Amino acid sequence: MAKHLQRELEKLQRGLLSLSAVVEEAVRKAVQALERRDVPLAQHVIETDLDIDQAEVDLEEECLKLLALYQPVAVDLRLIVAVLKINNDLERIGDLAVNIAERAVFLAGQDAVQSEFDFEGMARKAQEMVKMALDSLVSQDSSLARQVLAMDDEVDAMNREMYEQVREGIRRHPDQLVAHTHLLSASRHLERIADHATNIAEDVVYMVEGTIIRHKAEIYRRR
Repeated sequence: MAKHLQRELEKLQRGLLSLSAVVEEAVRKAVQALERRDVPLAQHVIETDLDIDQAEVDLEEECLKLLALYQPVAVDLRLIVAVLKINNDLERIGDLAVNIAERAVFLAGQDAVQSEFDFEGMARKAQEMVKMALDSLVSQDSSLARQVLAMDDEVDAMNREMYEQVREGIRRHPDQLVAHTHLLSASRHLERIADHATNIAEDVVYMVEGTIIRHKAEIYRRR
């Protein structure tokens, strides 16, 4: 039975990594759609969300099946619990990609807004956090997971920078208030994606060490 469980756990991890790849691609395309005012690409991201939702449901059902059939303990149990939680975070990241795509559709119908903000750079940082968090899961590397926690501060700083740029943009062009608000909303969605990557990293630390650090993030960022 132990061998069967290990095969199922490996399958579970492959499913999680497959979902993460789709989610990361959705974020990338959503940001591209925003910067290029590409409505068809934005619509593609919105439509892809149905596949992400279904994958999330399938993974959750697999986790529940393993809990019922094998009654795992110790590390195996923590892994399944971590996958359940990470699975939910990935689905939420997919939702945030849709939100960014929806901002892209709206802005495509507005006059161009001048902005020097690096959306692609912020998106790359958020995606890197997600990838590193998942790599730490596969390798069971809690030190790598803690690196993700430290990176969250960088994305938070980018979001604050965007806020200042939008405020200045509204001051100079009050007629573009709504468009600037949508840009700020997109930045906030990217910041939330980074938050979900942080959640994943915290779950990895729990899985590997059995330590809950969810409410001690600031302490571990300084280590």
